[in-house]
Amino acid sequence: MKRLFPTALLLALLPFSALLGQDSASSPGPAETQAETPATPSSAPATASPETSDPTVSDETEDATRISVLGYHEFSATEKATEMRIPTAKFRLQMQAIKDLGLNVITLEDFIAWKQGKKTLPDRSILITIDDGWKSVYTDAYPILKEFEFPFTLFLYKNYVDGGGKALTSEMIAEMQKYGASVGSHSTSHPYPSTVRKAQRKGPEEYQKFLNAEMGDSKKFLEAKFGSPIITYAYPGGFHTPEMFDTAEMVGYKHLFTVKPGKVKQDTNNMEIPRYIILGTHDSIFEYATSFRATGNSLGSAGAIIQTTPHPVTPAPGGSTEDRLPLISADLSKVEGLDPESLVMRVSGFGLVPAKFDPATKKFSWKVNRRLRKPTCDVSVQWKLQEKPDMEMPMRWTFVINREAAYQPKTAPSLPQAIQEKSNEIIPQDPENKSSN
Repeated sequence: MKRLFPTALLLALLPFSALLGQDSASSPGPAETQAETPATPSSAPATASPETSDPTVSDETEDATRISVLGYHEFSATEKATEMRIPTAKFRLQMQAIKDLGLNVITLEDFIAWKQGKKTLPDRSILITIDDGWKSVYTDAYPILKEFEFPFTLFLYKNYVDGGGKALTSEMIAEMQKYGASVGSHSTSHPYPSTVRKAQRKGPEEYQKFLNAEMGDSKKFLEAKFGSPIITYAYPGGFHTPEMFDTAEMVGYKHLFTVKPGKVKQDTNNMEIPRYIILGTHDSIFEYATSFRATGNSLGSAGAIIQTTPHPVTPAPGGSTEDRLPLISADLSKVEGLDPESLVMRVSGFGLVPAKFDPATKKFSWKVNRRLRKPTCDVSVQWKLQEKPDMEMPMRWTFVINREAAYQPKTAPSLPQAIQEKSNEIIPQDPENKSSN
């Protein structure tokens, strides 16, 4: 079976800041915006999303709705997370977060009707899409989506349907259709950019034959196999050329999806609809995808930080603390062959910190010595294993500082205290003490 083309390969050219929340609908790029060289995006701080950092209300006079399209690939409860593979437990937490945030999960048909101006949708809506056709969609993701009663869209490529091994079968797909799944096209063979360019070099006529086979044959196959019109297409890896736009119109695609992140507006170009590709190794993307700016109809809302770590940590990943001088700790008792001398901890705003390892508890800890000021704090812990020359991959997580709660008094002040506090508003205080409040 042909190896699936990793979306990360095509995210390489995008600045990671753009990946994490620029409104691509307002700044369309060139037709070819992706690269062939694979690269792992650098870790980005899980700070407030650009979607919520601007407190101003949207000045839209017509439809103020913004849709966040999520893109998933493979799921696993046992295999290690990769960019394209997300742990099943984390996916479940993300679906719970969508529910807890009160976001509206829509069908592909809802999305199309809204884009065509035939339907109105709530301001903050989510469209869940899943690419390729991995069997784990059926075994891992589908039960969770069914439990939450969330509709979703499968972007399938022809050659992987009934492909054996880890591929979905027609029967699995048909069953999921009965419970809220829609089907879109993801090409015939999921070609790499190099394959597309090779076809281009053969001349316009040969390239058109190639596009007809990739885009047209897949549409015909899926319509015949699953009995519904196929008018949506997800570019494999997001890679697209201007000729694909003409072919899409010719064969009957109306809405085509990229991997460029951003919220979708009603007037977003239907040939380049943005999506947030939810990577298994970069939690901040989901946070940005679930963040929404304020509109004339609703308040803005911050997204959800959903994280898991292989070892227990405090404060918990994505958790909240009122303590602005918290103890940051990682329990490494289950790490076999740990070299304690190699341990390092980095904390956002502090850099490398003098954390200490307790041989009795196997905990690596550091007490924050300067009050945390930002709404979130990023931590990474890294180590070597004995007899291995290289450091292991860092264990990273983010926690939230509940600053409002941190400022609230634990009890009502007595009258003398209240008088003293009132006088403090007039009497100048020591700048050092004042800055730490």
